[in-house]
Amino acid sequence: MAHETEDHETQYCFPAINSSCIKGTRSRHEYNIMYVFFSLLSAWTVFLNLLVIISIAHFKKLHTPTNLIILSLAVADMLIGLIVMPVDAIKLIETCWYFGETLCDPFMIIMGLLISTSICNLVLIAVDRYVAVCHPLLYPQTITTTKTVISICLSWFCSSTYNIGFSINGRYFASSQRSNVCYGMCYLVISFSWTYIDLIFSFLLPCTLIIILYLRIFYVAHQQVKLLNSMMKSGKCVTEGSGRRQSERKAAMTLGIIVTAYLLCYIPYYILSVTGTTENSSTTLTFLIWTLYVNSSLNPLVYALFYSWFKISVKHILTLKILEPSSSLMDIFKIYE
Repeated sequence: MAHETEDHETQYCFPAINSSCIKGTRSRHEYNIMYVFFSLLSAWTVFLNLLVIISIAHFKKLHTPTNLIILSLAVADMLIGLIVMPVDAIKLIETCWYFGETLCDPFMIIMGLLISTSICNLVLIAVDRYVAVCHPLLYPQTITTTKTVISICLSWFCSSTYNIGFSINGRYFASSQRSNVCYGMCYLVISFSWTYIDLIFSFLLPCTLIIILYLRIFYVAHQQVKLLNSMMKSGKCVTEGSGRRQSERKAAMTLGIIVTAYLLCYIPYYILSVTGTTENSSTTLTFLIWTLYVNSSLNPLVYALFYSWFKISVKHILTLKILEPSSSLMDIFKIYE
């Protein structure tokens, strides 16, 4: 459907180019509201995740395997707010791609990389919590800082390689579909086979693994709570190990909220991206993509609600106490106590 001006003249993204896409029209009021909203959303996402990154990077006591994965997730979320949100917002508001064909593929690769890395980080979080809750005695030897860093680096590398290959396939497939492409649009066109390859490796396998691990975590956690309650009722003292297991269960529940929120956004998006073919579904798909982006700003709020160390570290950051000598050696867990 062509969008026309009040003078019934069709607007184009690039009027001087014959193959230009038709430009959608918006009122000045709509432009201002949308630009302000998306600018604030992008800045808020970057700010919140930057607080998480500074907190974990600065305080030595927070250099644990679990927090390193949270750090990796925060980096991906911050980059979504810093790069993906602003560019995609301009594309959405202007209804045209003004950054040139050369930058279209890199943008798609970066967007896919950050989304893929996020799901990889969630898998790592699920594995970390599974070992911590279900095999607490093996956790110190199995999940070490070195192994966690290697796993995080591999997840970023594999996601990069996968999305570069995904984009190259999309470029060659799009070249055979040139009749549907105009100058001033940027989207990824992929073949039928790659759609289902992506469905399996980017959706079914990681989501299935996450769900299975968390079902096992919640079952074991429930059994441990029942055992702990029975010990307290019988008058037996609760050991330090029991307290540590309770802390691990709380961490698993907190990170479980983050994983659940992500999956609730991710599952509808992926189902529609595979099955949706109408123009109406395209609008819905855009909404679900932005739901994924908004999810990047929600994770730090979950940390603020459930992690005392995050509240304390943010207070130290905002009051510039982290600039004091030896502030990185501060035990913020004891401060909370």
